[in-house]
Amino acid sequence: MKYLRLVALIGILAIVLYPLLWMLSTSFKPDEEIVGGIGLLPKDPQPSNYIDGWNSLDVSFTRFFINSAVIAGVSVVFNCVSCLLTAYAFARLRFRARGLWFTLMIGTLLLPGHVLIVPHYILFKTFGWIDTPLPLVVPKLLATEAFFIFLMVQFMRGIPRDLDDAASIDGAGPYQIFWRIIVPLSKPALVTTAIFTFIWTWNDFFSQLVYLSGLDNITVPVALRNFLDSTGQSSLGPMFAMSVLSLLPVFAFFVAFQRMLVQGINTSGLKG
Repeated sequence: MKYLRLVALIGILAIVLYPLLWMLSTSFKPDEEIVGGIGLLPKDPQPSNYIDGWNSLDVSFTRFFINSAVIAGVSVVFNCVSCLLTAYAFARLRFRARGLWFTLMIGTLLLPGHVLIVPHYILFKTFGWIDTPLPLVVPKLLATEAFFIFLMVQFMRGIPRDLDDAASIDGAGPYQIFWRIIVPLSKPALVTTAIFTFIWTWNDFFSQLVYLSGLDNITVPVALRNFLDSTGQSSLGPMFAMSVLSLLPVFAFFVAFQRMLVQGINTSGLKG
């Protein structure tokens, strides 16, 4: 039984890792071998695919990585700050129609994001923000991510209110309670929000394709699309090479905060 379980786990691991191994192997293959063969190992390895992919477009891939890093980094900061403040208001403060506003906020989760693309595009075009990072980062400062607000609210509801009462007796107001008690104790939920925001923003293709058009302003996911030209011809080897490199920041970010991510998901789901 023990060996059967081990074999089953190895089989599942192989199925999960095979697409990544195939992409890594393909990044070293010439275009003819990618199209004409299905083997995993390259017959004629081409390490030059990475150099060609990095410099094959009119703009170096360095620029695209910088654009993605700036947009993802700013989005993480803006989203964490705005969602944390909003969640604190819903979880700890009392104000008129709090339940109604919270219900409306949760209701936005049922609204498909694609139906908002056209009105958002018209609005941002009126502001003159098209082909700039502003449409991608400014909404994050306005607490538009209801999922993360809900996650933080659930976490904060698990923090004993006795801490608030004790701080109030000592003369602390809502702002002091927020900065000195809620923020330090909400670190797991905050890290969870940061990780998912970074991953989703870094991998986002549709929104960045809609709002960014200039070659100097596009991000890594949009730049990968440019390896396919209008005639249908493509540089498959360099494209896969850059795809492998585009996964490294996400993988490193996830590994660095893996423990905090698991802790944040567990505590946010169990407390409330």
